[in-house]
Formats: sequence, C-alpha cells, structure tokens
Amino acid sequence: MVEPRPLKVVLLNWRDTGHPEGGGSERYVENVAAGLAAAGHEVTFFCAAYPGAPKVERRDGYRIVRRGGKFSVYAHAVRMLASGALGRPDVVVDVQNGIPFWSRLAVRCPVVVLVHHVHREQWGVVYGPASARLGWWLESWLAPRVYRRSRYVTVSDITKTELTALGVGPERVDVVHNGTAPAPATTTQRAGSPRICVLGRLVPHKRVEHALRVAARLRPSRPGLRVSVIGDGWWSRQLTDEAKRLGVDDITDFLGFVDEKAKHEELARSWLMLAPSVKEGWGLTVVEAAQHEVPTIGYRSAGGLAESIVDGTTGLLADDLDGLTAATDELLSDEVRRRALGRAAAARAATFTWEQTVRSWDALLRRTVAEKSAEHSARAAAMATAATAGEPLDPHRVPVPAHGGLFFRQS
Repeated sequence: MVEPRPLKVVLLNWRDTGHPEGGGSERYVENVAAGLAAAGHEVTFFCAAYPGAPKVERRDGYRIVRRGGKFSVYAHAVRMLASGALGRPDVVVDVQNGIPFWSRLAVRCPVVVLVHHVHREQWGVVYGPASARLGWWLESWLAPRVYRRSRYVTVSDITKTELTALGVGPERVDVVHNGTAPAPATTTQRAGSPRICVLGRLVPHKRVEHALRVAARLRPSRPGLRVSVIGDGWWSRQLTDEAKRLGVDDITDFLGFVDEKAKHEELARSWLMLAPSVKEGWGLTVVEAAQHEVPTIGYRSAGGLAESIVDGTTGLLADDLDGLTAATDELLSDEVRRRALGRAAAARAATFTWEQTVRSWDALLRRTVAEKSAEHSARAAAMATAATAGEPLDPHRVPVPAHGGLFFRQS
C-alpha cells in the first residue's frame, strides 16, 4: 500500500499565542499546526507581527511567518500567497475571525475556512455603528459568496447552524471540536470559602464586568467570597475601575497572564467558573475548568457555550445577569449539586483530545485535496474527450466527481 504523500499546508490566523491579544482560538490553530507537522506535513503558520517577535521562526515542527498588524496582516497574507512567498501550498486554511483573509482570491489550491463563531453580536461591542455594519456585511454577505466553493470547519454544531443561516450549505461544514491537553499535576486544594473564577482575555465582549456585578450582588450574603480574574488584555484598566466602582476591588484578584501551572492551580481552588461572554465558538476554558471538577455558568445565547456546557448536567446556562446571579447563588449554596455537576463535567472533558482533533483535520485536508485533484482530472479527461471527438466543450458545464463517477454541474 502506497503511503499518502505529505501536504504543504498554509494556516492564516491573525495572531499567534505569543501575541498580547492571543487567546483560545490561537491555541486551537497552533495545536492543529503542531499536530499536522508531527504527522509529516509541511506547515506554515502566517499571522500578525508584534513587538519582540521575529519575522520568521520555527516552533513544534512548523514555520511561523509574521507580517503586518491588526488590519494590514490581511493584505500581507494575500500578497505573499500570490507571490509564492509562503510557498506553493496544496491547501490553505483561512481562519475567519470576523472576516477572512480573502485567500480564495490569491491561490488556485483548495481553501478551507475555519470559523470559531459568527460575530453578529460582537461587532457592535467593539466598534462604532458604521464599522460594525461594514464588518457584519463582510462576514455575513461577502465572505460566504467569495468562499462559496470552499469547505468550512467550525468547532460546534451551534456555529454550523449559524453558518447555514448565512448561506453556507451544511454539507460543506465539518465540526471539529477543541481538544484538551492533560491538566498539569497539582496538589492545590479547593478553597475553604466561596471562590469564583473567570478565565480568558480581558476584552469587552468577554463581559468580565458581569462576574464583578454578580460578586457585588452576592457579597452581603456570602462572607469570604472572592473572585479570581485570570488573563490579561487591553480592557484590564476598565475592569479594575469597574471593580472599584462596584466596591468589590478588595475581594477581586486580577492575576493577569499566568503560566499553565499557575492557571490550573487557580482553577483547582475555585468553586465555580463564570463565562459571561457575548459569544464563544466552543468554550475551551469551560473544559479546562472541568478537568478540576469545576462547573461553569454561562449565557445560553453565547453560541458554543451552550454546547460546551450541558445545562443541568455539567454546568448551568442563564438568560441574563439576574439569571447568572441566581444560578451562582444556587450552586454556592448547594455543595452536593455543585460537586455532582463538577464530576460530570470532568468525565465529559476527558472525551475531548487534541489527538482526535488533529486526526480529524488530517483526514479532512487530505480529502479536500483529493477531491480537488479528482475534479481537475475529470475536467482534463472531459476536455480531451471533446477534443478527440472534435466537439467543443461547453464551458458552463463543469465535470466533477460524484460517488465514484462523474456528473456535470452548472458553473
């Protein structure tokens, strides 16, 4: 049996995990890059530059290329793809964080679009009305048309449904969940007094303010209550100001960015995690907390959170701030239920592995490249047959493979 040849893969993502604003989506893409490289593929990861980062480096078997900033990174990606500066890939993975890289316009190889979540609600949180309308138009109208012949990957069935609503055929969307690395060993004990944690980047759409408001409401009836905010970001100053305004700055620990060991120690000592984000593609932090039998409470409307949290089984979902407060109060009061949710969460977390995530990506990329190759072969064969017969080939009838045979699809 002939071993399948390695692929040349280019991953386009606006950041890497070393970027000051890097987060869970960057971890997902980097774990996929490392896994594909370990499987023998030639992987290039393209992202934005930032102070102190080299333009080119190698990490975990793959090459990282950095150019441009928050907005100019897209133009650099198109230019370098078109010029061959990123090589001649067999397949491009275009990570659409709100808007894609428009790589479909620069390459002839197949492009797979990775969408963690649809940003409908987030545009207005981060940008002004005009910019938000433009961003949503690019994401919801233009991008699905530019990538109308591309495969999509997302990390939850909920996001798949949202993509379908934007006109992306469900048969073109694969769901590949986040994996979870084994938690570092820790001897940290659960805190003796109530402790709530929030984990993630400190940016407006994560709505860490809601966790602070929950703490302010519950503090009078919860002596010893403390809140841990794990993470950093450009919204940190606003959050510390809000903690002072609410009168909870003395019970809130803003820990900033911490290493993996410190992060898991903090999760291990927490009673609950709150995830008040506007939108999440999946909720990797939910699974990380679950590894320590810590259940999470989040918002039902926040996309993939309603999938990473199984409501009433591994955590709770709320509809608004009042519901978030009530659910937090309930679980802080009911140790038996809190521990039952935590045990169920840990059992479910163990089913998500990065090895499975990488295997799914490997199979998907190989299948995508093979389908494109078969389509080209079918087209060439049809053109040769037409030429031999002396008949012109109708350019509007494109031969493509179907179920082992050929059919003609109107282009």
